Amino acid sequence: MAKGFNRAPGGKMGGGGMMQQLKMLQEQMEAAQAQLAVETTTATVGGGAVKIVMTGDQHCKSVEIDPELLKDADADMLQDMILSAVNLALDQSRQMTADRMGPLAGGMPGLGF
Repeated sequence: MAKGFNRAPGGKMGGGGMMQQLKMLQEQMEAAQAQLAVETTTATVGGGAVKIVMTGDQHCKSVEIDPELLKDADADMLQDMILSAVNLALDQSRQMTADRMGPLAGGMPGLGF
């Protein structure tokens, strides 16, 4: 190969722009992750009898059960409702994460991500 082949004009090695893009992408991803940690989604089942609040980074913030439900509910029904609400909240949280992080993950073509 000839001397200087594949070098950027001015004698600098190529890739500085790529490193800058990677640094910016990392900063954007960190900011999105921080936002997801405080952003919440709420899932309800049973007409609002069970309510789960979940953050975008999949931490359960609260579980609320309507006291009226406890008067007539049996344990199996209550367990099923809680399980359904938690799974729904997790699905919503994962979708929120995909919505926020997806565009960032696609921001660096050619890296194999």
